[in-house]
Amino acid sequence: MAISNQTRSRIKRLGEPVALALGRAGLTPNGLTLAGFAITTIGALLLANGLWLAGGIVVFAGASFDMLDGALARASGRVSRFGAFLDSVLDRAGEAIVYVGLVWGTLGLGLSRPVVLAAAAMAAAFMVSYTRAKAEGLGFSPGTGMAAVGLAPREVRTVILSLGLVVAGLLPGVTVAAGGAASGAYPLSALVLEGALGLIAILGTATVVQRILHTREQARRQGPATAADETPGRPD
Repeated sequence: MAISNQTRSRIKRLGEPVALALGRAGLTPNGLTLAGFAITTIGALLLANGLWLAGGIVVFAGASFDMLDGALARASGRVSRFGAFLDSVLDRAGEAIVYVGLVWGTLGLGLSRPVVLAAAAMAAAFMVSYTRAKAEGLGFSPGTGMAAVGLAPREVRTVILSLGLVVAGLLPGVTVAAGGAASGAYPLSALVLEGALGLIAILGTATVVQRILHTREQARRQGPATAADETPGRPD
């Protein structure tokens, strides 16, 4: 189960009218990329202050610009390799900032499990992106082929995280006693956060395994590499 490239393309086309309207207002594709990153950063700051509902909505809004910048680039004929590079780099940076904000915010709950799960989800998310980048860098799954492999590409992770944050923001929070221990029953908001982060960690790890197996199968079909194809000992 995964989002096919055809489905991904149809979803992105839905954003073209909005993207073109922003383009007519003077924004460029790279400008939308930077705006999306700025919005995501604001969302991360909200999460760092434990504002799950507002943070979840703003983080989702920032991630939506990932669709709009590409839509504007394609519709306006401004597709460029640097634009694709900037988009990918700021996508990763934005995701990192969101999880750092989550770790900071969950520290304020006085509970350790949400902090650990936030770190685990961040690690899984980055491994998903790295396996795609590494496979494509070595000539496997060119274009957007690897994007459709796996249970938890970025779009799925964003939806799971945003929904978890919104629901957590609507549920009762935690009351921390003066001694630092959580008082009363375990808070529902923390359980929802843990569920969303744990799901991202599990599905992300499964996606990494799926992409490794997919790349291995491609390598088998291509046959053994020649000496010219190999890059032994290159550090990453």
